[in-house]
Amino acid sequence: MMSLNMFLGMIGPWQIALIVIIVLLLFGGKKIPELMKGLGSGIKEFKEASKEDEEASKIDDKK
Repeated sequence: MMSLNMFLGMIGPWQIALIVIIVLLLFGGKKIPELMKGLGSGIKEFKEASKEDEEASKIDDKK
């Protein structure tokens, strides 16, 4: 399986620029901040849920 570092090593500045241009064309400049806000809140909720799960498992281990 390809590691993330190996994958990032294969991507150059031209490929990144091309990806950014395609994203801008697909979603437009006004939609991207909304998408990033949604992504950020989703990551935040995931971290909170995993933290709660860890705390619950620690409590169960103490019993």
